[in-house]
Amino acid sequence: MTMINLRLILVSGKTKEFLFSPSDSAGDIAHHVFENWPEDWAEEAVAKAEILRLIYQGRFLHSNVTLGALGLPFGKTTVMHLVPRENLPEPNSQGEFARCDHVISSSVEIVTKLLVCFPPPRPLRFPDELTTKPDTNFLFFNFS
Repeated sequence: MTMINLRLILVSGKTKEFLFSPSDSAGDIAHHVFENWPEDWAEEAVAKAEILRLIYQGRFLHSNVTLGALGLPFGKTTVMHLVPRENLPEPNSQGEFARCDHVISSSVEIVTKLLVCFPPPRPLRFPDELTTKPDTNFLFFNFS
C-alpha cells in the first residue's frame, strides 16, 4: 500500500515525520501520534488525543477528513501543524467558520510562535500588521 509522509510541526517548532495511509483521518492521526508521542516532545505532551488538531494550508481539519480526501501526494513530504485545542470554530449557515475574538487571539498566539520558525522578511508590528480578511478564516500580514 502507498503511504503518505507527514511532517508534523508543534507550536514550539519541534518536528517529527510519520507515515499514514490515505484512508487515515485527522482523528486517526491524532490518536496515533498521542499513542506514539515522541520522547523529544515530552514538554508538549497533552492529556488526551481528542484535543490534538491538525492544521493544513491554514485551516483546521475536522477529525473525519481523510488524507486521501485532501489529495496529498505520494512520495513527497506534506507538512501540517499539530496543536492542542479543545474545540474547532463552528461553521455558520453558509458553511464558513464563524469568527470570534477567542479564535483570533488563539490564532495570533499560534502565528506568533510560528513566526519564530518561519520569520518574515522584516520585523512585524503587532497588532498593526496582523489583520483578518472579512468573510474568511485566514490571518494576513501587511508588509507594505
